[in-house]
Amino acid sequence: MKREQWKGMGTFTAIWAGQLLSLLGTGMTQFAMTIWAWQITGRATALALVGVCAFAPVILISPLAGAIVDRANRKLLMILSDLAAGVGTLTILLLYLAGVLQIWHLYVVVSFIGVFGAFQFPAYSATISVLVDKSQYARASGMMSLAGSISGVFAPVAAGILLAPIGIAGILGVDLATMSTAILILLCAKIPQPARSAEGVKARGSLLREAGFGFRYIVVRRGLLGLLCMFFLFNVTTTFGFTVLAPMILARTGDNAVLLGSVQSAAGIGGVVGGVLLSLWGGPKRRVHGVLMGCAFGGLVGLVGVGLGRSLPVWAGAMFTMAMIFPTVNASSQTIWQSKVPPDLQGRVFSVRLMMAQFGTPLAMLLAGPLADRVFEPGMRAGGALAKTFGPLVGTGPGAGMALMLVFGGLLAAVAATIGYIYRPLRVVETALPDHDAAVVPAD
Repeated sequence: MKREQWKGMGTFTAIWAGQLLSLLGTGMTQFAMTIWAWQITGRATALALVGVCAFAPVILISPLAGAIVDRANRKLLMILSDLAAGVGTLTILLLYLAGVLQIWHLYVVVSFIGVFGAFQFPAYSATISVLVDKSQYARASGMMSLAGSISGVFAPVAAGILLAPIGIAGILGVDLATMSTAILILLCAKIPQPARSAEGVKARGSLLREAGFGFRYIVVRRGLLGLLCMFFLFNVTTTFGFTVLAPMILARTGDNAVLLGSVQSAAGIGGVVGGVLLSLWGGPKRRVHGVLMGCAFGGLVGLVGVGLGRSLPVWAGAMFTMAMIFPTVNASSQTIWQSKVPPDLQGRVFSVRLMMAQFGTPLAMLLAGPLADRVFEPGMRAGGALAKTFGPLVGTGPGAGMALMLVFGGLLAAVAATIGYIYRPLRVVETALPDHDAAVVPAD
């Protein structure tokens, strides 16, 4: 491989390492706070609302955030996003130490973090496009997935081990330390701003006009729009299941936090294996196959497998397999987008992409919690309305209703991927839509 193709990978790897540390700390905090919230409420709805509050601000302000990302210094925006997360974690720590932490405090804090988090994805994704060579997009995306997966392996185990000796306060302190390291690395990194493309020049205007540009760019490109719609359906159906995954396992194991951590770690190990393989392999030649086949297989083997399982080996095996597939799905999709959209437009386009793909996620979370507590769980008790039909499939009793939700979510996810294959503009998006090749003009 030519030396030019590796240009920028050193800087990207340093930033990646910092984000990996930060993700480890965040993962430990999320695990500890999930256990805390379940113990004080005992309801899936409470956990679902935390997720809703985290996602909703991102979705609401993403178009505006994307326009700002393309205008402002992307390095500064990534630092501000990490700082906001640090402020949120510190707030939770102080409330906990004062003995006044309540579930609604989590809703407020994660909403605050979500507002600044809306800048993180478009800024980080667009930064990859200017740091590394086009031939390294899939490898860089694989490393991003790998970071999340490594966190998924070690964060639950570390949190489970450390929860007793250092408590929630200690875990929050670790999170703050890792976050500070990530910010320090970003401060030292040299991140260039993208050169201005011909399309970028034409798209200039007021902030609101530029915020709407991402919608217009995607809508007129049917292949990208189809890819986005497929992910919307996939995210809704999988969120419907994943929202109740932790409470389902806790309900079926008598609140066994170690077993829950083991399942989450199995998923993390699967993600690590998938991320390493992807980093070495580079992904499928036809990226669209990596997306659609991966989504279908992941839904059937992952969510359906977890829902049908009733023991640690089955749950861990299903989650391992699903997580091993997802790095290829995400990297394949990311590579398509990065190849088709000019770097100086990626903030606007990627923020709209995030908003549209995740728009249904809070709704799915809002539905999943009450449906679990009021419909599926009562219905799957012995003698319940759903138990006669689905009892032989997932059993009855605590957690069975949520297990059935996982099965339904996995089946619908496979349907979403099948629809993607039927829609021709999506199926041929890599060949029908040319890679960005716009003329570059000097920046002002």
